[in-house]
Amino acid sequence: MTADFLERWLEAVLDTPGATGLGSTDDARRVLLDDAVRAAPLVDSLAGPIVDVGSGGGSPGIPLAAALPARSFTLLEAERRKCALLERFASELPNVVVVCGRAEEQSVETFGVALAKALAKPPVAAELCLPLVSTGGTAIVWLGRSADRSALARTAERVGGHLESESAGLAILRKVEPTPPGFPRRPGMAKKRPLG
Repeated sequence: MTADFLERWLEAVLDTPGATGLGSTDDARRVLLDDAVRAAPLVDSLAGPIVDVGSGGGSPGIPLAAALPARSFTLLEAERRKCALLERFASELPNVVVVCGRAEEQSVETFGVALAKALAKPPVAAELCLPLVSTGGTAIVWLGRSADRSALARTAERVGGHLESESAGLAILRKVEPTPPGFPRRPGMAKKRPLG
């Protein structure tokens, strides 16, 4: 995929109300594009279809799908306006589909890899992502400096996962057993009453 495609996507994200809080193209390139693409080798090393949970304006899903054209990506987003933006650019990427819906409403144990970048606090992201991946699969959660790693690890364990490692601000959560009954909880509960 050409650099022109990604530049058009960045401009569209900046022009779409509510798609990002970033104000400049340079900031958008650094946060939405560069920070997503750095995970490409890790994502490509993991098997199975990939879901970008809470894709928002499309990061990390769109840059990673452009970088990894042989891999299958689903961009999962609950807000209709953001879905319209995603659909516009996914139409140019044959390896991408857009699903407009909430993580809690999707089939469990479906994907090999789930991605969460700026979806929610890491423990909430773990609860929303791990049920979507098959046993043996992986959730990758982008971490900020203040992320509570112990809460992330506790939450992962509650929903069938294990905090396997962390490298360069990316937490690797391995799904070690099927999602327990009762998960995912109903929409909104993960944010309202975090497990961690």
